[in-house]
Amino acid sequence: MKKHHIRFNKSQLRTEAIPFTARDYVLWLLKRCVMVVGIAVGAVMVFDQYFESPKVRRQQQQIDFLEGQTAMMEDKVAGMTGALAELTERDESIYRNIFGAEPYPEHLRNPGIGGADRYRELRGLEQSEQVIVLREQIAELERRMLAQGESFNQLMDLTENREELLKSIPAIQPVRNSDLKRMASGYGYRIHPIYKVRKMHWGMDFSAPTGTEIFATGDGEVVEVKKKYNGYGHHVRIRHGFGHETLYAHMSKILVRRGQRVERGEVIGLVGSTGTSVAPHLHYEVFKEGKRVNPAHYYFNDLSPEQYEQLLDASENANQSFD
Repeated sequence: MKKHHIRFNKSQLRTEAIPFTARDYVLWLLKRCVMVVGIAVGAVMVFDQYFESPKVRRQQQQIDFLEGQTAMMEDKVAGMTGALAELTERDESIYRNIFGAEPYPEHLRNPGIGGADRYRELRGLEQSEQVIVLREQIAELERRMLAQGESFNQLMDLTENREELLKSIPAIQPVRNSDLKRMASGYGYRIHPIYKVRKMHWGMDFSAPTGTEIFATGDGEVVEVKKKYNGYGHHVRIRHGFGHETLYAHMSKILVRRGQRVERGEVIGLVGSTGTSVAPHLHYEVFKEGKRVNPAHYYFNDLSPEQYEQLLDASENANQSFD
């Protein structure tokens, strides 16, 4: 290290050595420190730019692994969601129709979620939005899978009782074809025979001679036996189970009692013209889940396709009811 400055003396026209002062030593040291620090900072920047430490490499590998796993999970969730949607569609359009079951309630199949932010602790972090979306999809998938499981449990119950279900469906005509004079009136709006106004006719009228046998159209329990002089007249109501009930009206004679169990094809009464009626006939109604439905849609046990079409045509073409 030099210990003096070289300076040109203009008055003497020569160079001379001037010893360093304390200030010069301090400045020299500061310059060297700045240079060293600059070199160190530059080296660190170059190293960070072009080289990675083992720790950084491991962290990057972990990040790459987690991002790959997240992408794979997103693909799987999307696939499972699509498969569940297809299964739900089959449940509603095929499986439940086979057993005549009502659609699974929408509010149970797709329950909503309210309340506070359930993912507050994840917000503000790197990749937080991606993770939140994935967790929401998984939670939705879990809810829908649980609902689908409950729906299948209901179908399993119906499957176990399939034989009883098939016996309970009102699947035959209440009067033999050979005993029918004609199909007097079908389900729909008809002209009332007494009041001569257009009214909804909630069942089907089978015109037959007084005393013609009337059959229970499915297994069940007689829940109502009444003898009135207006309205349905002498009539019987049978509860078949699985949401089905049937009504047989205007009988001349009732052959069953309330609480009695009956089987499909068992004689429960005889055709008559009691109550509000203008001619001997059987007025027959079918209820599903408490609502009246068209009885013609249930005659599939004892009719050929041709006979079924003829029955529908006859019921639709009739324009006046017998009651």
